[in-house]
Amino acid sequence: MTRMSDGMKGVLTMIGACTIWGLSPLYYKLLSDVPPLEVLAHRTIWSLLCFAVILRLRGHRAWIRTCLGGRNRFVLTLCAAAAISVNWGGFIYAVQTGHGLEASLGYYIFPLVAVMLGFALYKDRLRPVQWVAVAMATVAVTVLTVGLGVIPKLSILLAITFGLYGVFKRRLKADAMETVGAEVLLLAPLAVVWLAGVHFAGWTDMTGRPGAVFPHDMGATVLLILSGPLTGMPLILFSYAAQRVTLPTIGLIQYLNPTLQFLCAAVVFGELVTTWHAIAFPLIWAGLAIYSFDSFQAARRTAASKSTKEL
Repeated sequence: MTRMSDGMKGVLTMIGACTIWGLSPLYYKLLSDVPPLEVLAHRTIWSLLCFAVILRLRGHRAWIRTCLGGRNRFVLTLCAAAAISVNWGGFIYAVQTGHGLEASLGYYIFPLVAVMLGFALYKDRLRPVQWVAVAMATVAVTVLTVGLGVIPKLSILLAITFGLYGVFKRRLKADAMETVGAEVLLLAPLAVVWLAGVHFAGWTDMTGRPGAVFPHDMGATVLLILSGPLTGMPLILFSYAAQRVTLPTIGLIQYLNPTLQFLCAAVVFGELVTTWHAIAFPLIWAGLAIYSFDSFQAARRTAASKSTKEL
């Protein structure tokens, strides 16, 4: 029997991570009766417990000092925590309120937003083809804005916050699992305060729905607890894949995530796909295809150049 190569294992684990992320709307839709901020608070707390256990089992004993020691690392981790918290909260809100299509659009746009952030903040040079892809994404958002008569705010919020999260993570030179653990560690006190307010002072979030379902509703309670492993598992798979698969390949496979989100929204949740969506989404897909092809070509040229120099 032929043994599976490390590269193939990496591809399969990356597909697994993106499948979990892409199908997560089905999970959070089950929590539609729980206000988004309450879901976010529980996700933060149970994620912290999950990451603490995983890091302990993996022998990472100094991860808090590694990520939070020193002013610069603390500030970067805090900024990353703020960005991912807003992203998680926006995603949960989108799924619960019937805006899953907007959420998927946001994660489709994210790679192109990341390119623009790299250009603006790190002076990364954009090749002409990349400018074309960014322009197509801009046209797609404009089409939706004009056609629907409203700016796709959730899409833009998710794309920008995830892009900023990538910017902060780029500067944090530490294990991916450790940095996420440190992020939820910083967010946990806020989560505890919010849940205390919900349970003892009747606080409500932007939806105005009463909360405090934990631990009174057993089904919701179990789902809230499992949101920790649901957050941790794909990150473990992603970390495994990132060590075995090239970045262009990871970038391509990641499009499985918003594609599954799109299918969940349109097919399972029955969200309305308008003519404007039918114009905007293919524009995004075409832009991503152009961008991905260009990235593959650039990676191939770089690899060929290195091989030539070694010879």
